Amino acid sequence: MTMSRRTLLKACAAAGAAAVGGSGAYGFFLERHALALTRVSVPVSGLPSALAGFRIGLLTDVHRSRWVSADDVARGVGALMAARPDLIVLGGDYVTWGDRTYVEPSAEALSGLSAPHGVFAVLGNHDDDHDMPSALVSRGIEVLRDERTDLTVDNAILSLVGLRYWTRRRADIERLARGARGTQVLLAHDPRRLQEAAELGIPLVLSGHTHGGQVVLPGLGAVAAHKFPVVAGLARRGHTSLFVSRGVGTVYVPVRVNCSPEVAVLSLQPG
Repeated sequence: MTMSRRTLLKACAAAGAAAVGGSGAYGFFLERHALALTRVSVPVSGLPSALAGFRIGLLTDVHRSRWVSADDVARGVGALMAARPDLIVLGGDYVTWGDRTYVEPSAEALSGLSAPHGVFAVLGNHDDDHDMPSALVSRGIEVLRDERTDLTVDNAILSLVGLRYWTRRRADIERLARGARGTQVLLAHDPRRLQEAAELGIPLVLSGHTHGGQVVLPGLGAVAAHKFPVVAGLARRGHTSLFVSRGVGTVYVPVRVNCSPEVAVLSLQPG
């Protein structure tokens, strides 16, 4: 069968549209609910032997909304609780655009989290500075808003430095980290804080925000997340390690393509 160039182009366009449409349908109905538990060994510069093997559970970017249900969040909570980490960190964006309708439902969905060394949270760019932290605190979750707290683990100190999303200046981060004892962990919703952490010698950064790109296209990658130094997973700059979680929820469009939601358990190792 012969085919004109114009007919061939139309056929290719139709095939491409069908492929995109099929991926979108899969991403809406299935992949955005297909939560995975990611286990990663994370090298931490200067980590004392007492903290080797210490496990941090990371859950971020819930975005509780009409599109992200209580069941979606419950899958993440259940996966973390089954993994029994030593500490749990929540990385921000519990709702979308500060929607107060979902502040309490989001906090309630997270209320089942517990860990031997506590559950700590930072805020993302979608969270307000009053209602969301209050709802989390009322469920026993400690919210770090440009604050630092020290945990003692077998006579070693793990120092958590929690940033507001809008805290970006190196001088402000340096002020929070100044005087910290033991191993510092920067909890920053935005992975772009890797730059300041590396300059300040903070050995570990935990982030979310990117959703892993949410839609990752063959040959193009995570088009919506190219501005970030790391879109998902583990990376290192100098002596600073960074882990970026793909998160639980979705934003803008309720679709994930080649980028399933996740919660993570990070095992700290000397490095």
